[in-house]
Amino acid sequence: MLRYTSAVPIKIASTDYRALAELRYRIRLFLCEGDAAARRLGLEPQQYLLLLAVRGLPEGAEATIQTLAERLALKHNSTVELIDRMESRGYVQRSRNRDDRRCVLVSLLPRGKKLLEQVARQRITELRARGAALVNAIDGLLGRERRSRKRNLSVRPKSTEEA
Repeated sequence: MLRYTSAVPIKIASTDYRALAELRYRIRLFLCEGDAAARRLGLEPQQYLLLLAVRGLPEGAEATIQTLAERLALKHNSTVELIDRMESRGYVQRSRNRDDRRCVLVSLLPRGKKLLEQVARQRITELRARGAALVNAIDGLLGRERRSRKRNLSVRPKSTEEA
């Protein structure tokens, strides 16, 4: 049995394909520019992403290897290797959780904080200057659906309970 949700039309229009392609292009452009900004400061993209993941965790979350692996979409052992390289360069340090000594926590060292701030400042400035294109790409995909949903809500017949 096929099931369709109200969020996805049965037939995808050409405008939806174009909007999806534009969104993907804008996201990739943003990511590539971020990689280049990291490289200009001597960081590999994954190193920048690790620093950002540690600093940008949701409030109350701890920077454990498992959490960072999940946030970076890496395997546990790949995350450990990345942290090893970052620790040897003086960007991060490991410590044991006070409550559970088996749990390893990662924190930024001043050198890592400084590099992260430099890249993040560039990225935020660029996003504020040119982020409208990304927002427009998202709106191109979602805006049409929201307008369609509003139209359907405004013309839907009243149920017997509402009448």
